[in-house]
Amino acid sequence: MKLCLTRLIKLQMHSHLHCQHSGWGSSEDVWRKMLSKERKYKHSKSSLDRHPSLRPKMRSMLLDWLMEVCESYTLHRQTFYLAQDFFDRYMLSQSDVQKDQLQLIGITALFISSKIEEIYPPKITELAFVSDGACLEEEILQMELIMLKALNWDLCPETVLSWIKLYIQIASLYDVTNLLEPQFSQETYIQITQLLDLCILDINSLDFKYGVLAAAAFSHFMSTDVVQKVSGLKWEAIETCVNWMAPFVEITMCYESARLREFVQVPSEDRHNIQTHVDYLCMLKEAQEKQLKSLEPLFPPTPPSSAEKPS
Repeated sequence: MKLCLTRLIKLQMHSHLHCQHSGWGSSEDVWRKMLSKERKYKHSKSSLDRHPSLRPKMRSMLLDWLMEVCESYTLHRQTFYLAQDFFDRYMLSQSDVQKDQLQLIGITALFISSKIEEIYPPKITELAFVSDGACLEEEILQMELIMLKALNWDLCPETVLSWIKLYIQIASLYDVTNLLEPQFSQETYIQITQLLDLCILDINSLDFKYGVLAAAAFSHFMSTDVVQKVSGLKWEAIETCVNWMAPFVEITMCYESARLREFVQVPSEDRHNIQTHVDYLCMLKEAQEKQLKSLEPLFPPTPPSSAEKPS
């Protein structure tokens, strides 16, 4: 059964690669395919409403841990973002999941995504090991079957990372503001992805389509004109997301700038594609506190009643 599943997942991967690369002769065809996936692969922050015992912080902690696992095994950023999408869509399809099941669901999502995205995915024994005994190999295999069925084998979403890469590629192809090396460096790329990493930990990021989320992140590094040209979105379509993201941008700027890391056996030209991890939970807490403070003027304190007013 395991071999059969692996073959089926590989077929999904080849189909995904074909969709990604076969249409570059027709940019309109590629665009239509990506937009159709945005409509097909639905996500929503309401997924947690279906699970009364869960809290948004639990999701944040799980995704933060998955980033750490990805960095430990030098897995690609797309592997993490596929796992994040699988997790959120699976939770949207379920009800009353208990918190002691979250780690199993998360590591299984990563198990599936790594078999799609990685040439040498980590072995199931390694993923069971990093769970520190919380997830057994047999449990991961069983959960894999459950998740694949719940996801209806729809394993090829356009993640937020897919969209940001597309925007960068379009900008480079059309040279809309000379967005070519060295102006757009690996360092700038990982700064954008660090911002996205931070944002995706917040359950409210699921209010937005991935394409909009990527465009909003891009707008904090490029001009509004460039963003509108490469995304095909009008400013009104991304303005709400840009404003929501502002505290996250401010916090990332307060920390040390993201830098290209060296990974043994990873070519220098591919290092920016490896998922990294920093103290995201601390950053997330600060960003969310800033968001709350920005809302305070909208909700002034209730004035005292007449009986409480000084004479």
